Amino acid sequence: MTKPDRTPDPSEAAEPSPAERFAAARARQIEERTSLHAFRSEYEFGLDPFQEEACRALEAGRGVLVAAPTGSGKTVVGEFAVHLALEQGRKCFYTTPIKALSNQKYGDLVKRYGADKVGLLTGDNSVNGDAPVVVMTTEVLRNMLYASSHTLEGLGYVVMDEVHYLSDRFRGAVWEEVIIHLPPSVTLVSLSATVSNAEEFGDWLGTVRGDTEVVVSEHRPVPLWQHVMAGNRTYDLFTDDNHREVNPDLTRLARETNERSGRPYDRYRKSRGRDEGTRARRVWTPSRVDVIEKLDAQGLLPAITFIFSRAGCAAAVQQCLHAGLRLNTQAERDQVKSIVESRTGHIPDEDLQVLGYFEWLEALQRGIAAHHAGMLPTFKEVVEELFVRGLVKAVFATETLALGINMPARSVVLEKLVKWNGETHADLTAGEYTQLTGRAGRRGIDVEGHAVVLWHQGFDPKHLAGLAGTRTYPLRSSFRPSYNMAVNLVGQVGRHRSRELLETSFAQFQADRSVVGIARQVQRNEEGLEGYREAMTCHLGDFEEYGALRRQLKDRETALAREGVANRRAEAAASLEKLKPGDIIVVPTGKYAGLAVVLDPGFDDGHDGPRPFVLTADRQARRLASIDFPTPVAPVERMRIPRSFNARNPQSRRDLASALRTKAGHIEPSRPRRGRSAAADDPEITRLRAAIRQHPCHGCDEREDHARWAERYYRLARDTEQLERRMKGRTHTIARTFDRVCGMLTDLGYLTGDTVTEDGRRLARIYAELDLLTAECLREGLWENLTPAELAACASALVFEARQPDDALAPKLPGGAAKSALADMVRLWGHLDALEDRHHLDFLREPDLGFAWTAYSWASGRRLDAVLGESDLPAGDFVRWMKQLVDVLGQIADAAPDNGQVRSTARKAVEAVRRGVVAYSSLN
Repeated sequence: MTKPDRTPDPSEAAEPSPAERFAAARARQIEERTSLHAFRSEYEFGLDPFQEEACRALEAGRGVLVAAPTGSGKTVVGEFAVHLALEQGRKCFYTTPIKALSNQKYGDLVKRYGADKVGLLTGDNSVNGDAPVVVMTTEVLRNMLYASSHTLEGLGYVVMDEVHYLSDRFRGAVWEEVIIHLPPSVTLVSLSATVSNAEEFGDWLGTVRGDTEVVVSEHRPVPLWQHVMAGNRTYDLFTDDNHREVNPDLTRLARETNERSGRPYDRYRKSRGRDEGTRARRVWTPSRVDVIEKLDAQGLLPAITFIFSRAGCAAAVQQCLHAGLRLNTQAERDQVKSIVESRTGHIPDEDLQVLGYFEWLEALQRGIAAHHAGMLPTFKEVVEELFVRGLVKAVFATETLALGINMPARSVVLEKLVKWNGETHADLTAGEYTQLTGRAGRRGIDVEGHAVVLWHQGFDPKHLAGLAGTRTYPLRSSFRPSYNMAVNLVGQVGRHRSRELLETSFAQFQADRSVVGIARQVQRNEEGLEGYREAMTCHLGDFEEYGALRRQLKDRETALAREGVANRRAEAAASLEKLKPGDIIVVPTGKYAGLAVVLDPGFDDGHDGPRPFVLTADRQARRLASIDFPTPVAPVERMRIPRSFNARNPQSRRDLASALRTKAGHIEPSRPRRGRSAAADDPEITRLRAAIRQHPCHGCDEREDHARWAERYYRLARDTEQLERRMKGRTHTIARTFDRVCGMLTDLGYLTGDTVTEDGRRLARIYAELDLLTAECLREGLWENLTPAELAACASALVFEARQPDDALAPKLPGGAAKSALADMVRLWGHLDALEDRHHLDFLREPDLGFAWTAYSWASGRRLDAVLGESDLPAGDFVRWMKQLVDVLGQIADAAPDNGQVRSTARKAVEAVRRGVVAYSSLN
């Protein structure tokens, strides 16, 4: 009797065959001999799939581009490159975009590999620069490449952390320079935030660096939940796990709020508790103290609250202190005090008082801090350390904190979805929102992270959902050749090879790719033009000809109107040139329309004509622009401006505005008069109107219907012409700019064909933004016979840029030789600016004299309290500008001729500036 077949149990695994067991054992042996296996054992946690993939590509000899969210662990791949370099007896350079991040990474690597194997080069710090592993800013590596530094010998790997910085319009070109110029033998590890065109960037890396693996991960190791805090409630933004369905309660709340009479939200806050019986609920923005208390009660601290204002960050800390908020236990308070005192013990007591140390310490002991660029760098570093240790629970920060510093939180709070970008208040982009909220959720600590947006005026839940649901943003090159880059390239490989190298930039790569898309659009447009041509066909005659006459008439009328506006602007500009301090005028239009007294005519403020600095009758001290004067202006009265008047002093402004109203308050503003239209007497317009009336198509019953199609035809034809011009303009754009740069340098004697002159070799050592102006000042001998303090004042004009240049009167300047040299620098810039115009370039901004007196005072040995008191600058800004001044003074010393005094004077100036608070601030 045969036994029935037994049905196999799927839960029972089949025994592997001997061959399979042998293969598995062999695979384990091979795996255990890999570098990745040894590296993986150094970590307590397992590697994520994207980390494994990138590391295996590196071990196979390929370069990698890793694009992954903030906090996902991209740096593990960079650390594997360090591991490989040490294992192979080669060097690894780990580059970062900012000095603070370099310092932080240096500390991490020293803990792992020891101080003897790790170095640091940031400009400020030079520690063990010949070590096998060196952390540095990207600029330092760029300078090494141009100088053919011996430190590059044996270099096997370069890690470019935060490589998406190449989009930065001020510093982004440095990343591309490094990528292009690194020797082919160097393996490149590029770590980027999640960008939507990672494959495009990877394709470019493949063309310039060889085989490059692109590893993209959009997975966050710690899930992020999105919330909105409105009134006394916290709402989830989404009601589904896929983050697509917006919470209907929030949508309803926004609709009800918008349906009301448009009263501001702060008034809702004042009226809370009233009218509770009405259907429409009152909504208000929770106070900063309320937010922190609610997060604390829900176990969502530590938190970073992003406030896009330094003053707002400082005010938030004060509000928490005044409310008696305490987030630390007594034991934590004692620990904070011990750490702070050990980190700041080298700062003199008199400086601590000036820097607001005791108020700062009290906030830290309560677990509260601000973090922004206006703070002393040492203070920012302490805040970062305490936050990571869990001894600071609430940080109020500007967005600079999100730029690379390893400072994750459990929650991130955004007060608004709008920020000041230096020119205007602009909505946050999806990329900015992702970067900011990416700080929420600490890997290995938090199960989930939380992003909280506060309800504010004009809040739209759907807009927020769009930001939160879009995790990527495109990487766009900001590369362009500079004067320094040109002389360095030509000196190394000649002009022809330099052009070829620049043609390999990511900027040109993107431009060439975009031409393909433009060409397709031109083809579609031409098909559309043919359809419009058929639609406007008229049985009475050539409607294309008739439409052209109508178009010419419209263009002529528009041109005459513009010409009239231009004439009025010219008359207005001429009238502004006649103004003197003390003239009372009536500003005809704009935000500051009405009576004003001229404080400074502003003749030298730019190419757009005079920009008078005035005090209005309502106490506003502002520098006006040509747009405020569409018609000529003339003084209606005059008054005396007291010598003691200070535009920054509210009482001073109040007194002068009162005197202005007393002197001229009776004057009624007059309306601008309209002149006769130029079109009425123009013979060309008369001719075109007659030709239109006489054309056969003018009598067509369907004329206006045909005309609408003709208008669409001409609009599309104009767009097509513009696209064709763009196509022509985008090919070889970088090389054409390089040719113009070389043409200007040839005119000035820095280049002769493929030869870099002696002056050019000096320019090659100057990497500052105003590189060419610096070189010209050296060549002209403008700084000979200056004292170190006077040279510091002059060099400050090469680095400083006021945050709000239009709100200040003429800056205070040192006298004597320094004042004369500064005037000569501005004159020399004017000459270079005119030369740039002739070569169709626009690289050199005007030197800013606003820091000259501060630099002079500090380099002269004055105390910190006196210098800060006069400069009206926060300590952090003061230190940052001084460090940049030290950097450019060092470049001047390196580039100055041997036969002059400037070299020794610059070195003395460096020592005079690098003292006190500037010397003991370890971070930029």
